[in-house]
Amino acid sequence: MSERLTTASFEAPAGVDNARSRAMVVGAIGLIATIAGAFGSSTQFFQSYLVAFVYWTGVALGCLGLLMVQHLSGGAWGLMIRRILEASAKTIPLMFVLFLPIAFAGLPALYEWARPDVVAGDAMLQRKAPYLNATGFIARGIGYFAIWSLMTYLLTKWSQDQDGRPGAPYDKRFGKVSGPGLVVFGLTCTFAAVDWVMSLAPHWFSTIFGFLFIGGAGLAALALVITTMAQLSKTSPMSGVFEQKHFHDLGKLMFAFVMLYAYFSFSQFLIIWSANLPEELPWYLTRLTGPWKVIALLLVFGHFVLPFSLLLSADVKQNTKTVVPIALLLMVMRAVDLYWQMAPQYHHGAFHFHWMDVTAFVGVGGLWVAAYLHFLKGRPLLPVNDPYLREALASHGSH
Repeated sequence: MSERLTTASFEAPAGVDNARSRAMVVGAIGLIATIAGAFGSSTQFFQSYLVAFVYWTGVALGCLGLLMVQHLSGGAWGLMIRRILEASAKTIPLMFVLFLPIAFAGLPALYEWARPDVVAGDAMLQRKAPYLNATGFIARGIGYFAIWSLMTYLLTKWSQDQDGRPGAPYDKRFGKVSGPGLVVFGLTCTFAAVDWVMSLAPHWFSTIFGFLFIGGAGLAALALVITTMAQLSKTSPMSGVFEQKHFHDLGKLMFAFVMLYAYFSFSQFLIIWSANLPEELPWYLTRLTGPWKVIALLLVFGHFVLPFSLLLSADVKQNTKTVVPIALLLMVMRAVDLYWQMAPQYHHGAFHFHWMDVTAFVGVGGLWVAAYLHFLKGRPLLPVNDPYLREALASHGSH
Protein backbone atom coordinates (compact mmCIF):
# COMPACT_ATOMS: atom_id res chain seq x y z
CA MET A 1 0.00 0.00 0.00
CA SER A 2 2.72 2.46 -0.94
CA GLU A 3 0.55 4.47 -3.33
CA ARG A 4 -1.32 7.50 -2.07
CA LEU A 5 -4.89 6.73 -1.12
CA THR A 6 -7.52 9.05 -2.61
CA THR A 7 -11.30 9.23 -2.53
CA ALA A 8 -11.30 8.01 -6.14
CA SER A 9 -9.49 4.84 -5.01
CA PHE A 10 -12.60 3.50 -3.31
CA GLU A 11 -15.60 4.82 -5.21
CA ALA A 12 -18.70 2.64 -4.96
CA PRO A 13 -19.27 0.44 -8.03
CA ALA A 14 -22.07 1.10 -10.50
CA GLY A 15 -23.94 -1.91 -9.13
CA VAL A 16 -24.86 0.13 -6.05
CA ASP A 17 -26.88 2.53 -8.21
CA ASN A 18 -28.65 -0.36 -9.93
CA ALA A 19 -29.51 -1.96 -6.59
CA ARG A 20 -30.77 1.38 -5.28
CA SER A 21 -33.12 1.79 -8.23
CA ARG A 22 -34.50 -1.72 -7.80
CA ALA A 23 -35.01 -1.17 -4.08
CA MET A 24 -36.89 2.06 -4.74
CA VAL A 25 -39.23 0.33 -7.20
CA VAL A 26 -39.87 -2.59 -4.85
CA GLY A 27 -40.44 -0.22 -1.94
CA ALA A 28 -42.85 1.93 -3.91
CA ILE A 29 -44.87 -1.11 -4.99
CA GLY A 30 -45.00 -2.40 -1.42
CA LEU A 31 -46.11 0.93 0.01
CA ILE A 32 -48.72 1.52 -2.69
CA ALA A 33 -50.20 -1.92 -2.03
CA THR A 34 -50.21 -1.27 1.73
CA ILE A 35 -51.81 2.15 1.37
CA ALA A 36 -54.46 0.60 -0.89
CA GLY A 37 -55.09 -1.96 1.84
CA ALA A 38 -55.60 0.86 4.33
CA PHE A 39 -58.87 1.74 2.61
CA GLY A 40 -60.14 -1.68 3.65
CA SER A 41 -58.74 -1.60 7.18
CA SER A 42 -56.84 1.39 8.50
CA THR A 43 -56.29 -0.45 11.80
CA GLN A 44 -54.53 -3.34 10.06
CA PHE A 45 -52.52 -0.85 8.03
CA PHE A 46 -51.07 0.78 11.13
CA GLN A 47 -50.47 -2.55 12.87
CA SER A 48 -48.48 -3.88 9.92
CA TYR A 49 -46.75 -0.54 9.40
CA LEU A 50 -45.57 -0.29 13.01
CA VAL A 51 -43.75 -3.64 12.88
CA ALA A 52 -41.97 -2.61 9.68
CA PHE A 53 -41.13 0.81 11.08
CA VAL A 54 -39.66 -0.58 14.32
CA TYR A 55 -37.61 -3.18 12.44
CA TRP A 56 -35.94 -0.85 9.93
CA THR A 57 -35.45 1.91 12.51
CA GLY A 58 -33.73 -0.71 14.65
CA VAL A 59 -31.28 -1.56 11.87
CA ALA A 60 -30.32 2.11 11.50
CA LEU A 61 -29.97 2.53 15.25
CA GLY A 62 -27.86 -0.60 15.53
CA CYS A 63 -25.45 0.82 12.97
CA LEU A 64 -25.30 4.15 14.82
CA GLY A 65 -24.46 2.34 18.05
CA LEU A 66 -21.75 0.26 16.37
CA LEU A 67 -20.33 3.41 14.76
CA MET A 68 -19.86 5.02 18.15
CA VAL A 69 -18.37 1.82 19.57
CA GLN A 70 -15.89 1.79 16.69
CA HIS A 71 -14.82 5.38 17.30
CA LEU A 72 -14.16 4.53 20.95
CA SER A 73 -12.47 1.16 20.48
CA GLY A 74 -10.59 1.67 17.20
CA GLY A 75 -9.44 -1.42 15.33
CA ALA A 76 -9.25 -2.40 11.69
CA TRP A 77 -12.65 -4.11 11.80
CA GLY A 78 -14.35 -0.75 12.29
CA LEU A 79 -12.37 1.15 9.69
CA MET A 80 -13.40 -1.37 7.05
CA ILE A 81 -17.11 -0.96 7.77
CA ARG A 82 -17.29 2.69 8.88
CA ARG A 83 -18.87 3.86 5.62
CA ILE A 84 -21.51 1.12 5.81
CA LEU A 85 -22.36 2.13 9.37
CA GLU A 86 -22.48 5.82 8.45
CA ALA A 87 -24.71 5.23 5.42
CA SER A 88 -27.16 3.23 7.51
CA ALA A 89 -27.21 5.76 10.37
CA LYS A 90 -27.92 8.58 7.89
CA THR A 91 -31.31 6.98 7.16
CA ILE A 92 -32.55 8.00 10.63
CA PRO A 93 -34.14 11.27 9.36
CA LEU A 94 -36.07 9.18 6.80
CA MET A 95 -37.39 7.03 9.63
CA PHE A 96 -38.51 10.18 11.41
CA VAL A 97 -40.63 11.07 8.39
CA LEU A 98 -42.07 7.54 8.44
CA PHE A 99 -42.77 7.97 12.16
CA LEU A 100 -45.16 10.87 11.55
CA PRO A 101 -48.14 8.78 10.30
CA ILE A 102 -47.92 6.68 13.46
CA ALA A 103 -47.64 9.72 15.72
CA PHE A 104 -50.42 11.80 14.23
CA ALA A 105 -52.88 9.24 12.85
CA GLY A 106 -52.16 5.74 14.12
CA LEU A 107 -52.10 5.91 17.93
CA PRO A 108 -55.75 4.95 18.60
CA ALA A 109 -55.46 1.98 16.24
CA LEU A 110 -52.32 0.72 17.94
CA TYR A 111 -52.33 1.56 21.63
CA GLU A 112 -55.01 1.01 24.28
CA TRP A 113 -53.76 3.99 26.27
CA ALA A 114 -54.58 6.26 23.30
CA ARG A 115 -58.31 5.40 23.49
CA PRO A 116 -60.12 7.56 26.08
CA ASP A 117 -62.99 5.07 26.47
CA VAL A 118 -60.55 2.27 27.37
CA VAL A 119 -58.57 4.47 29.78
CA ALA A 120 -61.76 5.58 31.50
CA GLY A 121 -62.50 1.99 32.54
CA ASP A 122 -58.95 0.95 33.47
CA ALA A 123 -57.45 2.13 36.75
CA MET A 124 -53.91 1.09 35.82
CA LEU A 125 -53.99 3.02 32.54
CA GLN A 126 -55.22 6.05 34.45
CA ARG A 127 -52.21 5.80 36.78
CA LYS A 128 -49.87 5.53 33.78
CA ALA A 129 -51.56 8.34 31.86
CA PRO A 130 -49.00 11.02 32.88
CA TYR A 131 -46.49 9.08 30.77
CA LEU A 132 -48.65 7.11 28.33
CA ASN A 133 -50.47 9.86 26.47
CA ALA A 134 -50.42 11.07 22.88
CA THR A 135 -48.69 14.39 23.57
CA GLY A 136 -45.89 12.76 25.53
CA PHE A 137 -45.50 9.97 22.95
CA ILE A 138 -45.14 12.45 20.08
CA ALA A 139 -42.85 14.82 21.98
CA ARG A 140 -40.57 12.00 23.11
CA GLY A 141 -40.47 10.54 19.60
CA ILE A 142 -39.42 13.88 18.13
CA GLY A 143 -36.78 14.14 20.85
CA TYR A 144 -35.39 10.67 20.15
CA PHE A 145 -35.00 11.34 16.46
CA ALA A 146 -33.52 14.79 17.08
CA ILE A 147 -30.83 13.30 19.34
CA TRP A 148 -30.05 10.39 17.04
CA SER A 149 -29.95 12.66 13.99
CA LEU A 150 -27.65 15.14 15.72
CA MET A 151 -25.17 12.43 16.72
CA THR A 152 -25.26 11.01 13.20
CA TYR A 153 -24.78 14.44 11.66
CA LEU A 154 -21.74 15.25 13.79
CA LEU A 155 -20.01 11.91 13.25
CA THR A 156 -20.63 11.80 9.51
CA LYS A 157 -19.85 15.51 8.99
CA TRP A 158 -16.48 15.21 10.73
CA SER A 159 -15.80 12.02 8.79
CA GLN A 160 -16.54 13.81 5.54
CA ASP A 161 -14.28 16.69 6.56
CA GLN A 162 -11.53 14.16 7.24
CA ASP A 163 -11.81 12.92 3.65
CA GLY A 164 -10.73 16.35 2.45
CA ARG A 165 -7.69 16.68 4.72
CA PRO A 166 -4.90 14.27 3.69
CA GLY A 167 -2.40 13.62 6.43
CA ALA A 168 -4.60 15.07 9.18
CA PRO A 169 -4.06 13.71 12.71
CA TYR A 170 -6.68 11.62 14.46
CA ASP A 171 -9.75 13.73 15.22
CA LYS A 172 -10.47 13.44 18.95
CA ARG A 173 -13.97 14.83 18.48
CA PHE A 174 -15.20 11.38 17.41
CA GLY A 175 -14.42 9.91 20.81
CA LYS A 176 -15.67 12.94 22.73
CA VAL A 177 -19.09 12.56 21.13
CA SER A 178 -19.20 8.74 21.09
CA GLY A 179 -18.44 8.29 24.80
CA PRO A 180 -21.36 10.22 26.27
CA GLY A 181 -23.25 9.54 23.05
CA LEU A 182 -23.43 5.81 23.83
CA VAL A 183 -24.95 6.56 27.23
CA VAL A 184 -27.57 8.84 25.68
CA PHE A 185 -28.09 6.30 22.91
CA GLY A 186 -28.81 3.55 25.42
CA LEU A 187 -31.30 5.69 27.33
CA THR A 188 -33.17 6.96 24.26
CA CYS A 189 -33.35 3.50 22.69
CA THR A 190 -34.72 2.08 25.93
CA PHE A 191 -37.45 4.71 26.16
CA ALA A 192 -38.23 4.28 22.45
CA ALA A 193 -38.59 0.53 22.94
CA VAL A 194 -40.97 1.15 25.86
CA ASP A 195 -43.02 3.68 23.88
CA TRP A 196 -43.23 1.88 20.56
CA VAL A 197 -43.32 -1.79 21.53
CA MET A 198 -43.75 -2.46 25.25
CA SER A 199 -46.66 -0.03 25.64
CA LEU A 200 -48.66 -2.15 23.20
CA ALA A 201 -49.28 -4.22 26.34
CA PRO A 202 -49.63 -1.35 28.83
CA HIS A 203 -50.26 -3.63 31.83
CA TRP A 204 -46.99 -5.52 31.20
CA PHE A 205 -43.48 -4.33 31.89
CA SER A 206 -39.93 -5.64 31.79
CA THR A 207 -36.86 -3.88 33.16
CA ILE A 208 -34.63 -5.62 30.61
CA PHE A 209 -36.71 -4.82 27.52
CA GLY A 210 -34.51 -1.88 26.47
CA PHE A 211 -31.41 -4.09 26.49
CA LEU A 212 -33.32 -6.62 24.41
CA PHE A 213 -34.24 -3.98 21.83
CA ILE A 214 -30.67 -2.65 21.60
CA GLY A 215 -29.20 -6.16 21.35
CA GLY A 216 -31.57 -7.06 18.55
CA ALA A 217 -30.81 -3.82 16.71
CA GLY A 218 -27.08 -4.49 16.95
CA LEU A 219 -27.50 -8.03 15.67
CA ALA A 220 -29.56 -6.90 12.67
CA ALA A 221 -27.00 -4.16 11.95
CA LEU A 222 -24.11 -6.64 11.92
CA ALA A 223 -26.06 -8.94 9.63
CA LEU A 224 -26.60 -6.00 7.25
CA VAL A 225 -22.91 -5.06 7.38
CA ILE A 226 -21.73 -8.59 6.57
CA THR A 227 -24.23 -8.93 3.71
CA THR A 228 -23.19 -5.55 2.25
CA MET A 229 -19.49 -6.37 2.57
CA ALA A 230 -19.99 -9.66 0.76
CA GLN A 231 -21.73 -7.92 -2.15
CA LEU A 232 -19.11 -5.18 -2.39
CA SER A 233 -16.27 -7.71 -2.26
CA LYS A 234 -17.45 -9.24 -5.54
CA THR A 235 -16.27 -6.28 -7.63
CA SER A 236 -13.54 -3.66 -7.72
CA PRO A 237 -12.42 -1.73 -5.71
CA MET A 238 -13.38 -3.69 -2.61
CA SER A 239 -12.58 -7.11 -4.07
CA GLY A 240 -8.96 -6.40 -3.20
CA VAL A 241 -9.73 -4.97 0.25
CA PHE A 242 -12.27 -7.16 2.05
CA GLU A 243 -10.54 -10.37 3.04
CA GLN A 244 -11.39 -13.54 4.95
CA LYS A 245 -9.91 -11.97 8.07
CA HIS A 246 -12.44 -9.13 7.99
CA PHE A 247 -15.38 -11.51 7.65
CA HIS A 248 -13.93 -13.64 10.43
CA ASP A 249 -13.70 -10.61 12.74
CA LEU A 250 -17.28 -9.54 12.04
CA GLY A 251 -18.49 -13.13 12.21
CA LYS A 252 -17.07 -13.34 15.74
CA LEU A 253 -18.83 -10.11 16.65
CA MET A 254 -22.11 -11.41 15.22
CA PHE A 255 -21.61 -14.63 17.19
CA ALA A 256 -21.20 -12.55 20.36
CA PHE A 257 -24.42 -10.65 19.64
CA VAL A 258 -26.29 -13.92 19.02
CA MET A 259 -25.28 -15.08 22.51
CA LEU A 260 -25.96 -11.66 24.03
CA TYR A 261 -29.47 -11.46 22.60
CA ALA A 262 -30.22 -15.02 23.68
CA TYR A 263 -28.99 -14.18 27.18
CA PHE A 264 -31.23 -11.11 27.41
CA SER A 265 -34.23 -13.03 26.05
CA PHE A 266 -33.82 -15.96 28.41
CA SER A 267 -33.13 -13.68 31.37
CA GLN A 268 -36.35 -11.77 30.76
CA PHE A 269 -38.32 -15.00 30.40
CA LEU A 270 -36.76 -16.60 33.50
CA ILE A 271 -37.31 -13.57 35.72
CA ILE A 272 -40.95 -13.15 34.69
CA TRP A 273 -41.76 -16.87 34.74
CA SER A 274 -40.20 -17.43 38.17
CA ALA A 275 -41.87 -14.34 39.66
CA ASN A 276 -45.26 -15.63 38.48
CA LEU A 277 -46.94 -12.23 38.82
CA PRO A 278 -50.42 -11.86 37.31
CA GLU A 279 -49.57 -8.57 35.57
CA GLU A 280 -46.44 -10.00 33.89
CA LEU A 281 -46.98 -13.69 33.16
CA PRO A 282 -49.90 -13.40 30.67
CA TRP A 283 -47.58 -11.76 28.14
CA TYR A 284 -45.63 -15.00 27.84
CA LEU A 285 -48.63 -17.30 28.26
CA THR A 286 -50.20 -15.70 25.19
CA ARG A 287 -47.04 -16.18 23.12
CA LEU A 288 -46.41 -19.75 24.22
CA THR A 289 -49.76 -21.22 23.24
CA GLY A 290 -51.31 -22.22 19.91
CA PRO A 291 -49.59 -21.10 16.70
CA TRP A 292 -47.54 -18.53 18.63
CA LYS A 293 -45.82 -21.42 20.41
CA VAL A 294 -44.65 -22.77 17.04
CA ILE A 295 -43.18 -19.36 16.20
CA ALA A 296 -41.51 -19.23 19.64
CA LEU A 297 -39.85 -22.59 18.98
CA LEU A 298 -38.83 -21.38 15.52
CA LEU A 299 -37.17 -18.37 17.14
CA VAL A 300 -35.28 -20.54 19.62
CA PHE A 301 -33.93 -22.62 16.75
CA GLY A 302 -33.45 -19.98 14.04
CA HIS A 303 -32.46 -17.03 16.23
CA PHE A 304 -30.06 -18.92 18.50
CA VAL A 305 -29.46 -22.68 18.18
CA LEU A 306 -28.68 -22.83 14.45
CA PRO A 307 -26.60 -19.62 14.08
CA PHE A 308 -24.81 -20.33 17.39
CA SER A 309 -23.88 -23.84 16.28
CA LEU A 310 -22.70 -22.77 12.84
CA LEU A 311 -20.75 -19.71 14.00
CA LEU A 312 -18.67 -21.84 16.36
CA SER A 313 -16.59 -22.75 13.31
CA ALA A 314 -13.88 -20.32 12.21
CA ASP A 315 -14.19 -21.65 8.64
CA VAL A 316 -17.88 -20.73 8.58
CA LYS A 317 -17.26 -17.20 9.89
CA GLN A 318 -14.60 -16.31 7.31
CA ASN A 319 -16.28 -17.84 4.26
CA THR A 320 -18.82 -15.54 2.59
CA LYS A 321 -20.67 -18.55 1.15
CA THR A 322 -21.57 -19.64 4.67
CA VAL A 323 -21.56 -16.51 6.83
CA VAL A 324 -23.84 -14.50 4.52
CA PRO A 325 -26.72 -17.03 4.63
CA ILE A 326 -26.44 -16.99 8.43
CA ALA A 327 -26.58 -13.17 8.40
CA LEU A 328 -29.65 -13.25 6.14
CA LEU A 329 -31.29 -15.85 8.40
CA LEU A 330 -30.74 -13.61 11.41
CA MET A 331 -32.27 -10.61 9.61
CA VAL A 332 -35.36 -12.70 8.87
CA MET A 333 -35.49 -14.00 12.43
CA ARG A 334 -35.30 -10.44 13.76
CA ALA A 335 -38.44 -9.60 11.77
CA VAL A 336 -40.19 -12.76 13.00
CA ASP A 337 -39.17 -11.96 16.58
CA LEU A 338 -40.61 -8.45 16.42
CA TYR A 339 -43.82 -9.81 14.90
CA TRP A 340 -44.01 -12.41 17.71
CA GLN A 341 -43.57 -9.66 20.30
CA MET A 342 -46.04 -7.19 18.80
CA ALA A 343 -48.78 -8.92 16.78
CA PRO A 344 -50.41 -11.01 19.55
CA GLN A 345 -51.33 -7.81 21.35
CA TYR A 346 -53.32 -6.55 18.39
CA HIS A 347 -55.71 -9.51 18.39
CA HIS A 348 -55.93 -10.38 22.10
CA GLY A 349 -53.66 -13.38 21.71
CA ALA A 350 -55.37 -14.95 18.69
CA PHE A 351 -53.08 -15.83 15.81
CA HIS A 352 -53.51 -13.49 12.87
CA PHE A 353 -51.44 -12.87 9.77
CA HIS A 354 -52.38 -10.39 7.06
CA TRP A 355 -50.93 -9.78 3.62
CA MET A 356 -50.22 -6.18 4.63
CA ASP A 357 -47.70 -7.52 7.16
CA VAL A 358 -45.60 -8.48 4.14
CA THR A 359 -46.26 -5.48 1.90
CA ALA A 360 -45.60 -2.97 4.68
CA PHE A 361 -42.32 -4.65 5.56
CA VAL A 362 -41.26 -4.72 1.91
CA GLY A 363 -42.47 -1.16 1.29
CA VAL A 364 -40.70 0.45 4.24
CA GLY A 365 -37.70 -1.81 3.69
CA GLY A 366 -37.42 -0.93 0.02
CA LEU A 367 -37.38 2.80 0.77
CA TRP A 368 -34.89 2.26 3.59
CA VAL A 369 -32.53 0.19 1.44
CA ALA A 370 -32.75 2.74 -1.39
CA ALA A 371 -31.82 5.57 1.01
CA TYR A 372 -29.05 3.46 2.55
CA LEU A 373 -27.52 2.70 -0.85
CA HIS A 374 -27.84 6.36 -1.85
CA PHE A 375 -25.72 7.40 1.14
CA LEU A 376 -23.30 4.53 0.55
CA LYS A 377 -22.80 5.65 -3.04
CA GLY A 378 -22.18 9.25 -2.01
CA ARG A 379 -18.88 8.65 -0.21
CA PRO A 380 -15.68 6.63 -0.78
CA LEU A 381 -16.14 3.14 0.65
CA LEU A 382 -13.20 3.60 3.02
CA PRO A 383 -12.16 6.60 5.16
CA VAL A 384 -9.12 7.30 2.98
CA ASN A 385 -7.60 9.99 5.19
CA ASP A 386 -8.04 8.27 8.51
CA PRO A 387 -4.48 8.12 9.94
CA TYR A 388 -4.91 4.44 10.84
CA LEU A 389 -6.29 3.20 7.52
CA ARG A 390 -2.97 2.50 5.81
CA GLU A 391 -1.80 0.51 8.83
CA ALA A 392 -5.05 -1.45 8.84
CA LEU A 393 -4.80 -2.29 5.15
CA ALA A 394 -1.15 -3.29 5.47
CA SER A 395 -1.73 -5.53 8.49
CA HIS A 396 -4.60 -7.35 6.87
CA GLY A 397 -2.80 -7.61 3.60
CA SER A 398 -0.25 -9.84 5.28
CA HIS A 399 -2.79 -12.55 6.10
